Amino acid sequence: MSFIRAATLARSVVSNYDIVSSLSLMCVYEATSSCRRYSTEAGAKKSSNLGFYLGGAGLVGLGTYVYMGFGKGEAVTAKKDLKSPLDPSKFIDLKLKKVEPCNHNTSKFVLELEKGEASLLPIASCVYIETPDFKDEKGQPMCRPYTPISASDLEGELTFIIKKYETGMVSKHIHSLKAGDTLRIKGPLPKWPWKMNELEEVGLIGGGSGIAPLYQILQHALADKTNKTKFKLLYANVTEQDIILREEFDAMKKKYPETFDVVYVLDKGDANWKGPTGYISADLIKQHIASSSLGEKVKVFICGPPGQVASIAGAKKGREQGELNGVLKELGYTKDQVYKL
Repeated sequence: MSFIRAATLARSVVSNYDIVSSLSLMCVYEATSSCRRYSTEAGAKKSSNLGFYLGGAGLVGLGTYVYMGFGKGEAVTAKKDLKSPLDPSKFIDLKLKKVEPCNHNTSKFVLELEKGEASLLPIASCVYIETPDFKDEKGQPMCRPYTPISASDLEGELTFIIKKYETGMVSKHIHSLKAGDTLRIKGPLPKWPWKMNELEEVGLIGGGSGIAPLYQILQHALADKTNKTKFKLLYANVTEQDIILREEFDAMKKKYPETFDVVYVLDKGDANWKGPTGYISADLIKQHIASSSLGEKVKVFICGPPGQVASIAGAKKGREQGELNGVLKELGYTKDQVYKL
């Protein structure tokens, strides 16, 4: 089996993404299988070096909501008066409304929010999901970061798309749940502070279940009528059946043909597959992703298995971005032009 060796909505944003997390808020990430470099492997532990930046009552938005403490963060008006039940200082229980299977090992988990509530997550950000039945070596409940795929200002629901890994305690716990059960959520945990039209070109490189953070950015930006940024997604999987959110991406491509395009890449394509197969090569990136010569007007976001991230952009070091290496560096991109979600 080949590894990917490749070369590629709140209406609110935040800045200063290198605030340090307090130790009391650090979570133990889900144990996964050994670091294979396959597109099926569990995603890198996508912990950010941001701290939970609000305490106490959590996020509340009435008309206009502002994420405080990030200097250049923009204030954005919500579609209507909404509040968020999420609390960055503690876990809360949310009821599972329904489970929608996507393929043989991935499902959508739709959580129920009250009337007048939305997640109001900043773009881009994630939350922690805790599994009280599984403990780490210190006896603490295990938790793992997940990025919702529902719009940040969607009232009444919070949706995740989660792949089950046989050696992943958190994902196994989540997949064991049924409608009416609860999930323990804490957040948000902001990552990259997205700003509309700050960039002319954005390249997105995803592998397997690491697609959710990239989808979050696309969903938010493309739905904004002021958007002028052009996005190109290279999305790698082992087989065609492994492609997550394909219907959604194809719908985006049809609805926003001038600003979005997607290329699916498979490790293994059958006789009917017409797209690229094998590794995501430097040539494929040069063909589809805007050149580094655009300077500050281009950025490449990547999220996927550790081996994919390392070969394309250099390995992350814990919660830090790590040095830029791999194919993107060879193609002339700088550290400021690449972000590992």
